[in-house]
Amino acid sequence: MADDEPMPTRLSFQEFKLFYDSKFGRKKEVVAKDMPANGQTVNNGSYTNGASNGSERVNNTSNLANYEQYANQGRGNGVHSNGTSLAGVDEKPQKSLLPPFESAEVRALAESLCRDIIRGSPDVSWDSIKGLENAKRLLKEAVVMPIKYPKYFTGLLSPWKGILLFGPPGTGKTMLAKAVATECKTTFFNISASSIVSKWRGDSEKLVKVLFELARHHAPSTIFLDEIDAIISQRGEARSEHEASRRLKTELLIQMDGLTRTDELVFVLAATNLPWELDAAMLRRLEKRILVPLPEPEARRGMFEELLPSKFNEDLPYDVLVERSEGFSGSDIRLLCKEAAMQPLRRIMTFLEDKQELVPEDELPKVGPITPGDIDVALRNTRPSAHLHAHRYDQFNSDYGSQILQ
Repeated sequence: MADDEPMPTRLSFQEFKLFYDSKFGRKKEVVAKDMPANGQTVNNGSYTNGASNGSERVNNTSNLANYEQYANQGRGNGVHSNGTSLAGVDEKPQKSLLPPFESAEVRALAESLCRDIIRGSPDVSWDSIKGLENAKRLLKEAVVMPIKYPKYFTGLLSPWKGILLFGPPGTGKTMLAKAVATECKTTFFNISASSIVSKWRGDSEKLVKVLFELARHHAPSTIFLDEIDAIISQRGEARSEHEASRRLKTELLIQMDGLTRTDELVFVLAATNLPWELDAAMLRRLEKRILVPLPEPEARRGMFEELLPSKFNEDLPYDVLVERSEGFSGSDIRLLCKEAAMQPLRRIMTFLEDKQELVPEDELPKVGPITPGDIDVALRNTRPSAHLHAHRYDQFNSDYGSQILQ
């Protein structure tokens, strides 16, 4: 290795040792059984070459300190293991991004999972989610309050470790997860099937184990498992389950509630549109199972007033919108408002198409307000998409759901 070659980073202690030896020359560590017969003697962990009259002396303890110094520099924390700065100034050691792993293979898996940590804020507050008061209250009870007041959540009152959000598609399950990432100030892992499923044999269960080790290292943390039915459906279904899939599910169950479970606050938040396909063992570990239903009339009215504010439009029939949007999900309501807002734009586009020449940008006409007629057209052109299995969600909620009684 050339002298001007930069030192590699994120290496294990053994790898740094090999790097140090290759760069600065290996200094042999002599033990009693390797003592040569040519006049070399050993004193206090060091050896002296008798042929050079004691001029060459190497202390193994100092070598170890040098190795640790270069290892700390490679990790980028700039401190020794005792917490003192390499520059001689006392500094508080910062928590490393990765916990100490035994091998480079496991470290590579951990680095791939670190890409799923939400770095910035999704900028979704509790107030921006209309309705769903029961779900928001349970999430605050499970995540927010234990962080703010840990004194109360001990022993039998230890915080919930898992919550399942289930319901029709488009009702706000992912929005609730974004609100948790915004409001709860925890390390947020956004995990999907692609994050923990590998084509290499044995790597999927290793990824699950490393995921929970990372979450414990960065605790308090939240692991969001979106569309969890794709990861841990019922085991042994029709005897066609692959061995790798079964090992992945088993490892996930063990990490959530097994001998490796610790007191560190690692909260698992899962979401699914098909709760009846989940394994019974996973339902047991997801201690709170919350139905995220289709929006109530009050929530629908709040959505319409926010998406179609009256100050920019004519007097809109909000009561008619609420009445005729029965069975619409939050996503359907957004599409309905988008369709209504497209009507004034379509009128302008028709006007511009009739012109033969291109209109300059500064001369383009303004988009007019939305009229009650536009609302009627949008209602005729938009259909609900999430009401087909509403009765199945109600049945699952009556069998397994959690409620807060006032």
